[in-house]
Formats: sequence, C-alpha cells, structure tokens
Amino acid sequence: MKFPESESSTLEFKQEMPKNDQIVKTVVGFCNQNGGKIVIGVLDNRNIVGITSDEAANAIESLSKAIYDASTPPILPLVYTQAIGDKMLLIIEVSSGTNKPYYIKSEGLEKGTYIRLGPMTMRATVDLIEELKWQARGKCYDMMPVYGTTENDLDEVKINEFIRSRKGERKAKISAELLRSYYLIAQEHAHTYATTAGILLFGKQPQYFFTEAMIICTHFKGIEGREAIASIDCNGTLFEQLETAYDFILSRLSKAFSIDSPRRKEVLEIPEVAIREALLNMIVHRNYHQKSPSKIAIYQNRIEFFSPGTFFGPLTPQNLKMGLSFIRNPAICKAFREADYIEKMGSGFITIFKAYEARGLKTPSIVEGEGFVKCILPRESLVQTKVDELEPILAMFDMATEITISDVIKNLGITRTTAGRRLDVLVGSGKIKKRGKGRGTVYFRS
Repeated sequence: MKFPESESSTLEFKQEMPKNDQIVKTVVGFCNQNGGKIVIGVLDNRNIVGITSDEAANAIESLSKAIYDASTPPILPLVYTQAIGDKMLLIIEVSSGTNKPYYIKSEGLEKGTYIRLGPMTMRATVDLIEELKWQARGKCYDMMPVYGTTENDLDEVKINEFIRSRKGERKAKISAELLRSYYLIAQEHAHTYATTAGILLFGKQPQYFFTEAMIICTHFKGIEGREAIASIDCNGTLFEQLETAYDFILSRLSKAFSIDSPRRKEVLEIPEVAIREALLNMIVHRNYHQKSPSKIAIYQNRIEFFSPGTFFGPLTPQNLKMGLSFIRNPAICKAFREADYIEKMGSGFITIFKAYEARGLKTPSIVEGEGFVKCILPRESLVQTKVDELEPILAMFDMATEITISDVIKNLGITRTTAGRRLDVLVGSGKIKKRGKGRGTVYFRS
C-alpha cells in the first residue's frame, strides 16, 4: 500500500521515529515557508510500513513540548495519528509561520534557520533570512527603498514611454502619486528614495546600484562543456535586458520554412512563444536580493534559463502545469503586465508546455536547485540531425574557404530548406560560422 502523495516542499516521509533535532529542523523549515507535515511510517518510495501504537503514544506525549522548547519563536505543532488500512502513521503538522524567521534556539539565528528546498531541508543563507524578515513584515524586496538614491535616478523618458504603452489605461503625467502607485518611489523620514523596482525598471544606471541584476547569454559548443561560441552581457533596465536576450537567443537558433499558403513561412526550430515565456519568468520572478546574475546557456540540444532564487510560495516543478502563481516581485509584475508582456499571471509555464506539445517536441523540464531555478527547453531538431548528413558539407571546405547555401544545394542535390537546416546545425555546433544576411550570406570554417 502506498501513501497517496509524494515527498515535496510541504511533505516529508520517515520510516521510523527520527531524533528530535532532525524533526525540529524540518518543522522549522516548514514554518519558514509554506507549512507542511512529517509522516512517520512511510518509506521514500511511498510504501506504508507503519509504526507501533506504543511509539505513536510516546511521540504524542513528548514531541510537542520538545519542538516548542527547541524553537524560536516557539512552534506548537499538531501531532496526531492516522490509520491507513491496518497500518498506523504518526503525523507532525505545522502551518506557515507569521513571525519569520524561525530557528533552532541552540544554534542561533544565523546557523539555526532552515528552509525547505523541494523534499530537502537546508540551512538558510543570510540573504534568505533577510527575505524571511521582510515577509514577516508584509514587505517585498522590489518595493523597498534603495538608500542613496533619489527620484532623479529614475529616467523620465523611459517612464513616459511606459505610460504611453500601458494597455487599457488613460494617458497620465508623471507625478509623485503615479510613481508611488507603481511602487517606483518610497518615502522614509521625509526623504524620497527610488525603490528596487524603480531602479530595475526605469533606472538611468540600474547596474550601478545592482551590479548583478543582469543576464549573461552564452552559446556553447556541443551538448556539454564550457567552450563558448558567442556571449553577450544584457545590461540596462529589465525591459532592455529582455529585448537584448531575446534577440540573441533567436540569432543562435536554426530556422526552416513551411508552406501553408502561396507564401512560405519561416519557422524557428522551437516555439518562439516558449522562449519568450521562459525569459519573462526568469526576469519577473527572480530573487534580485541574491547577488548573482541570471544566465542563459544555449547548447546543441537545449537552452537553459538559470534564475537566482528558489520558487516563491508552495510551488514545485511538478505543479507548475496547474497554473499556480506566487508573486515574489509584485511591482515588477505589475509593470510587465501593464506593458502587455504578461497576459495572465500563472499562464507562463502552461504556455511553454502547450507550445512544445503542439509541435510534438520533447517536454521541457523545470529544476529547483540550491538557490536557483532552471528551465530547460529541448532543441530536438538538432539532436535528430545525423552526423553523416553534415560531413558532405564540411568536405566542401576542402575545396573552398567560403561557401553559400546555393553551393550546398547544387553540390549535394538537396532542397534549400534541408541545406539551410544542415548549415544552421553546423553553425549551432560551432563547426562553421556565417557572415552576412539573406542572399549575401556566406559560410566559413571556425
């Protein structure tokens, strides 16, 4: 008999009664995030083995007090039993705490604060502890003032462009009231500061205040390793970073042509909408308090979108298809939504999965690691191209230093679409390079 749910950020299994300190760490991790429960008497594979009645009775008497005494602020769990078939389980359940951060009294705040990372309990970093403090005060990092700034650090031209572009909104003039309504400025002790969102969205020099709030895009050779073919640092505001990164990704992918009407249509090897949504999710939901850049890595068989920070709220890679959405950066989300980049909150990953499914491509994957979230978009068309189909093109460079797509068509007797796809594969793998556009494009050995 199996337990109906799997281990996650809100559920942990134990085969037998663990030591009290192990239980307290997990309970603290649950309280610091979205609550959860420990189920004792279940194996990692969900098989139910149960515990004895004596073990359950002893635990009910002692666990609540042990957890209460060991935690600060004190945590009072709900400890009870549950019968499934002829097996008895012990369950320790806690809600998300309102006085974060919670920590183990004997270890202190810096070493004794724990969080849940998927099915694991991890010690919280200093940055995460600060974020827990903001949550307890009902604040978000993107709405907080950036000390040392003023309204003059915001670019009026960029703000005006945004105001004119808002969907369904009447035009308005820049005023303190308008800036406050978008949480672009904050006032403390009669002083007006630009907020984190203000600087990142409309700052004159965003990287002066947030040096790591950028995207590093790199096209790597092959399917692994770190040999770079091309790289670009995407700086500026978040809107500018989006456009720069998007253009770079599209420039590195191969294209084919489909004929659905009298005119032929250029089709990217993977759905453009999936690239756009993965990029938007990375920018809008990342943890900007974490001092590391976002990264995009393009390999021969996939694109990886690496975003600093773990999932915000009770999200897991498994339930993203349900459209759940928990917003870490409400001010940034609001600006992107009104600028018509985001159609509906929670639809991003659904759009990605559906776009791949519609094209019959391999399903994208979402990975939550220690301090990061990674979205992986497969490049299946490149994987399926056989090496022996590419060798004749490479052999042409023994006779000429540069070739064109017409040369390939003529020498190999293949269609323009096939020739273009194979040349793009060779460019993507780093074996050749191309120069020029349209009919003036030439290819040469790397």
